[in-house]
This record gives sequence, structure tokens and C-alpha cells, in this order.
Amino acid sequence: MSQLTEQDAGWTGIYLSPMAPRRADFAQACGPLFARLDLADSPEAALALLAAQAPRLLIVDLERFEPGIDLDALGGLLARRGGARVLLLCPFANARWLPLLNASGPAAYAVTPIEAPRLQDVVRACLETPAGGAPAADAGALRALLALRARVQAALEEGEEESLAERLCRALLAWPGVLHAAMFQLRGDNDLQLEAESGRGPAAGLRLAALLQRGERLLQAPLRHAFPGLLAAASGELVLLDTLEQAGEPALAETLGAHGVVQALGIPVPADGPGAPRGALSLLLDDGAALAPEVFDTLRDCAAMAALGQRQIDMNIESEQLLARLTYVSTMDALTGVANRRHGEELLEREVRRARRYRTPLALLSFDIDRFKAINDNYGHPVGDVVLRTVADCVRAVLRSSDVLVRSGGEEFHVIAPHTSAIDGLKMAEKIRQAVEQAAIPGCDHVTVSLGVAQLGEQESADSLSRRVDAAMARAKRAGRNCVELAMQ
Repeated sequence: MSQLTEQDAGWTGIYLSPMAPRRADFAQACGPLFARLDLADSPEAALALLAAQAPRLLIVDLERFEPGIDLDALGGLLARRGGARVLLLCPFANARWLPLLNASGPAAYAVTPIEAPRLQDVVRACLETPAGGAPAADAGALRALLALRARVQAALEEGEEESLAERLCRALLAWPGVLHAAMFQLRGDNDLQLEAESGRGPAAGLRLAALLQRGERLLQAPLRHAFPGLLAAASGELVLLDTLEQAGEPALAETLGAHGVVQALGIPVPADGPGAPRGALSLLLDDGAALAPEVFDTLRDCAAMAALGQRQIDMNIESEQLLARLTYVSTMDALTGVANRRHGEELLEREVRRARRYRTPLALLSFDIDRFKAINDNYGHPVGDVVLRTVADCVRAVLRSSDVLVRSGGEEFHVIAPHTSAIDGLKMAEKIRQAVEQAAIPGCDHVTVSLGVAQLGEQESADSLSRRVDAAMARAKRAGRNCVELAMQ
């Protein structure tokens, strides 16, 4: 600790920073404002100074402090401030400190880096104002914050004409002072993309994709360290620029300033658990006034609601995918990837009703792999499985898109062929027979199939049609295999 004494208005102060160069810089810039300025290098040292005197102003420079490590010590320090005013100097990339420390009592703040003349003005204003911290939101501002919460909540419940991100941006843009709202979202490739944006007034024509030089893969964007929305999504921290120059990118500050932007915020959208956030909300404001504690609370709640809405969308997608998977498992044969017997029976019933209603022909083909038991016995069941898959693939290759291949059991298959007469069914069966006969199958050279073909009778049921076509296939087996038989009426 060291001490400076100047003849001034009798004001005393304590400046806390763990960094010696920053303590020296502050003493040089703002020491003349105090009759006495004590410099502390730790919360414990600052607490000892508080106990020994009653300073008018306690300045806490949060650079190099970490919320996960130092929050309890700093919160305890602020809780024991007595009658001292508190000024927080908060790094723009870690503005999460502000709502965290507001829980220990009101405090004014300034965002760093900050130039010496402006820092002097901020400190002088804190010394001259009555005891307290940042002013609370007035009744009108509180009503606006309540309306913002309600609009964001409504955005989660609206229909699907717009995406959730578009609805959220529209809701945020209606908050007084917001010129531009955007939402960044982490995608499946673990990179960030601009999901939606909306602007009004002088920022109506602002396009972040042009400003950031890309609209996706934004974690590699040149301005990822400077634009609050990107930095919040990458770091998971609340990011606040109360002057645009603080980010150290003059071109960015100039472009945003040309669109009427004075202050910029990035609010991380939290993940379900540990790890990178889901993305971030970006707000560009036309007013540089300090934000009341209620504003930070409301924006945090809005980000939490955005996370809830996105989580609901993800759950709906997962449910649809699960339903599709369950449908596939319940209707498709796992080995060959064609319809299973139960699903095939349902499809055949449907096609029979359709053929009868519209008076169109319907053919059913049945085929069986010849001497399949011998294949399993001689070569093993793994080779038998290869034969089944190869035959199924071979048959699907010669079918039309409207035809359905069904594995009806073991080595037996059916083909449901809508709009197909008996003659056309025979031609289709012959194409299948030739394709299978010519197919090379690893492990057992070639196989053949025996086929039956039947056309639906005028008053015939699906069961009757299946029995007739199976009987025709059995005749093909007895006729020497590797041939086609037409079912008898």
C-alpha cells in the first residue's frame, strides 16, 4: 500500500487493484482529486483501510479479478463499505461483474479501458453526487423493462411463420433505445453464425454480415475479439462497450457510430450445463447512459428465455427424429432395409383399397431365394446375410419408385406393384429374375430366385391375393426354380 496527499476538498478515497502499474496510473490521473488516496492491492487490504477510516469513495478496478475466485471477497468488501460511495471499473469483456456486485449494494460503474480525462470526470462525478450507486430505473423505465420481458416471452409462444431468432430480435428492437438487435447461435459444427438481425432508424440498413465480413463461422471472424455479440458468444461473458472505441477497433467504432450507435451490449445465451454458451444476443443502443441494475437483470432473463426457447426447439427436433427412428424400426427390416412383413401387410391393404376405389390394376409379386438353407449351411449365416442384402439391393434397383419391396419372412420377399397388370407384372418379375441371376455375391458366387405373379381380382381381398401369389411361387419352385409363374384365378 502507498499513500498520496493533495490539498483539495477534503475528499478521501481507496483505490483497489492487484496490478501495481494500474495503481500508479490511477494515482497519477486521479490523485489530485483527493485530499487523501490510499492504494490497496487486495480486498483484504482495502477492507483494513475501510475499517481505519471512512472514505468518501471506494474504487474497485476489476481488471485481473476473476468472478469464480474473487467474488466472495469483493462482495464482502462492498457489503462493508459503510457510507462510502462505490465506483466499479469493469473490463468491457467481463461486464458480468456488474450484476454480480450489484447484489452487494448499489455501485456506479465505468467500463475500461478508459482514457484519463474521462476517468477523472467519472471519479469527480462520483465524489460530488450524494451517497449511493448507479441510479435505479424510474417508473417509466421499469414499465419498459416489464414490457420487454413480456414481448420476449410472447416471442417464445408465437407461431412458426418466423424463426425464434427473428421473433426475439423483433421483441428486443421494441425496447426504447435499441437501434439494432441480433442473435448469434452456435451450430452443429461448433461454430457461430448470425441467426437473425433487425434494425430501425439510422441502423435500419446496418448488416452485421458485411460489418463482420462474414455471416457464419464467426468464431474465426476478424472482429471476434471486439464486437460484443461475438465476444459474448465466444467467452460466455456479458460484454459492454459504453464507448465504441474501447474495443480497440477504430473502423468498427466509426461504422457503428455512423449508424447512430453509442453503446453496445453482448449477452450470452446460456447452455444447458457447463461448456460454451448457445450463442448471444447483440444490442446496439443510441444512448451512452449507465445502465441500471434492473436492466442487467432483465437482459439476463431475456437470454435465459432465449435459451429456453431454443432448448424447446431442440427437444421438438429430437422428438421428431426419435419418432422417425421408431417408425423406421417398426416398419423396416433391419437387415435388408426394406419394409418388414407387418408394414408390408398394411401397405398391401391400403393399395388394395386404392385399386378398388379407382379401378386401377394392382399386381403382387412373390419370390424366394433358391436353396438358401444350403447357402447358410455351406458358407455360414454371415454369408447368408450378405446374400439377403445383395438380393434386396439388386431388386430395388430395377423397381419403380411407386413399387414397394417387402421382406415377408426368411428368404421370401413380396413386391407390391400399383398400376400394374398381370402381363406387366410378369415382365417385372423376369427383370428381377435376370438381375438376381447376374449379380455377383461375395462368398457364394451367384444365386437365383423363383417368382410368382398375381393380379388383384375385382372382389379379391389382400389375404386371398397373397395366398394366390405364394402358390404361384411354389409352382415355380417345383418347376425347377429360377423361373416365373403366373397365379391362377
